[in-house]
Amino acid sequence: MDAAEFDRFADEYRQMHEKNIAITGEKPEFFHEYKIKLLSQWAREANIQAENILDFGSGVGNSTPFLRRYFPAAELVSAEVSNSSLKLAESRFPGMAKGLRMDGERIPAPDDAFAITFAACVFHHIPHEEHVFWLRELHRVTRPGGMLTIFEHNPLNPLTVRAINSCPFDENAHLITATRLVESYREGGWKNPKTRYHVFFPRALAGLRALEPCLSHVPFGGQYSVNAIKTV
Repeated sequence: MDAAEFDRFADEYRQMHEKNIAITGEKPEFFHEYKIKLLSQWAREANIQAENILDFGSGVGNSTPFLRRYFPAAELVSAEVSNSSLKLAESRFPGMAKGLRMDGERIPAPDDAFAITFAACVFHHIPHEEHVFWLRELHRVTRPGGMLTIFEHNPLNPLTVRAINSCPFDENAHLITATRLVESYREGGWKNPKTRYHVFFPRALAGLRALEPCLSHVPFGGQYSVNAIKTV
């Protein structure tokens, strides 16, 4: 995980993101919120009391206000290799989350520390050969009965691939198929990971979005998620 690369783009990230998703008709906040809304739904379904949440690879804090909205009682911890990103996140959302600077070698947190661990489109920035290591680290810091949810861009969706290929922030990114990420989950110690696909319709077809839960098994959504519970 290259801190210098993320430091370089910290100030420009939102503008680049907004430009690259213009074809969807949505602002970046739409994509940040839908993930957290689903995360809260899955936590309720799993009867997880989310006393604390780790946002792994939190960037400039785009998930932070939505984590605060949907998990008002939780302690939020933002873990990031980029010090510039952590500083910018704190200036954007002062006092909402505790910043946790990673050195690229480990997550500086004790075992079984978090009820929910979460990553939003982070793993395509991590070399694929390091995925299992970081999934083991996330397994280590998630408490028994806690949940790890990762959202990623879907390389089977041509519009997603086009957006990634045209974004300077993603110049060194390598997309991951859901199948491969699930394999890495299992190698990292996670049992029974579940894949769902999301973001099928642009804003112009927003009336059809109510159908998306019925399409969650169709592997052509713009993004996908993998979710697993840490067994005791």
